[in-house]
Amino acid sequence: MADVSIILHIGLGSFHRAHQAVYLQNLMDAGETGWRLAGANIRADMLAVETQLIAQGGVYHVETVTPAGVRAYQKIHSIGEIIPWEQSLAGLIAFGARPDVKIISFTVTEAGYYLTPRHELDLGFPDLVSDLEQGTRLTIYGALAAILHARMAAGAGPLTLLSCDNLRSNGARFHDGFTAFLRRRGEAALLAWVAANTTTPSSMVDRITPRPVAELAPRVRAACGGADACPVMAEDFIQWVIEDEFIAGRPAWERAGASLVHSVLPYEEAKIRLLNATHALIAWAGTLRGYQFIHEGTQDAAIARMAYDYVTDDVLPVLQPSPVDLAAYHDKVLERFSNAYIQDTNQRVAADGFAKIPGWVTPTINERLTRGEAIDSVAMIPALFYLFLQSWAAGRVAYQYQDQAMDEVATRAMLAAPAPLAAFCADKVLWGALAGDPRLVQAITAAHARALAWLG
Repeated sequence: MADVSIILHIGLGSFHRAHQAVYLQNLMDAGETGWRLAGANIRADMLAVETQLIAQGGVYHVETVTPAGVRAYQKIHSIGEIIPWEQSLAGLIAFGARPDVKIISFTVTEAGYYLTPRHELDLGFPDLVSDLEQGTRLTIYGALAAILHARMAAGAGPLTLLSCDNLRSNGARFHDGFTAFLRRRGEAALLAWVAANTTTPSSMVDRITPRPVAELAPRVRAACGGADACPVMAEDFIQWVIEDEFIAGRPAWERAGASLVHSVLPYEEAKIRLLNATHALIAWAGTLRGYQFIHEGTQDAAIARMAYDYVTDDVLPVLQPSPVDLAAYHDKVLERFSNAYIQDTNQRVAADGFAKIPGWVTPTINERLTRGEAIDSVAMIPALFYLFLQSWAAGRVAYQYQDQAMDEVATRAMLAAPAPLAAFCADKVLWGALAGDPRLVQAITAAHARALAWLG
């Protein structure tokens, strides 16, 4: 049997198991024998799923559902090994030093890169400071530094470091953050090794993957036979665009429908601005309206109009020309969001607003202002987020809001300020160099008034 190469994936959550693991499974089903996945986590918050996966030998099912309600099921066994989490990450480090590991990929969410709007390391996070000063392994940077140290010592050879998160230019951003991390730690030898032995291609990933609901496991059992304690659910749409810069080989993902390209930039700009930002708009607006699910907000005529105006007025003009048919893409996005069978919650999509505004919304505002153009429609998104934060601070949000990039004490103080909306518009985490800009303040203030009138 030919040697098998390994992709070690960090972040063994639902999205990875409904996306990258599916692509490799489809390749295996088509006869690919040269690649397998191994999975691990660097945090303890996935222990229950990890335990279930280990008990099932890494095998689980993916349920997909179309907007018409047609469900399909696929058995996934592409994850050949699960590395149990423990605090030192010793097992993960030893595994990553194996010469058969050719790619380390990771899904740690946008906030997990600890970057400021200027794309520099944000030293306001205790986990990052601990990794820098104490040598802990709480962040992707600390974990990878330990893995690559072991790999360098073992002479295990080069590998590709592949981000699979909704971070613009994720490969370049990760590279800059990681090298800055190593420089701050004085890791000259490892820096040189990384420069000579790794590549960091950017990728754009897309598939709506809600948190599994209680009804999922019984449906899987009825459809497939046998119990599955950790199935995942997803829409039937799937997309992966990857820059083809792999230093130690890769699977033939294009055979499974992925796009291998020279530059991912126009594809990710379309996705981040037309899909991700619209998703957040609908989640925050829907929550304010009392909805639980994304499809409810998408089907609300007033919210759908906000999404349409945002894209048509402010996004399409700055993204043209594009290899993507942007108008058709946005229509497809709204069709996907209207899928009532996915039961995608506002809680999932509303999370991490302090990373999403600077990552997904501020760039459009910046570009419109640079061109001397209005930002009336895009300003509705931060205005809705501000109202959402007010509801959260007052205890009126019907779910627990999670935001890794938010300083809760500072946010509550901002909302309690004499002029809270002005303080929001001056927040440097959200706006960077635009913080306090009179044009930004004016547009968000006007959008805030429109949003209040809409809410009645």
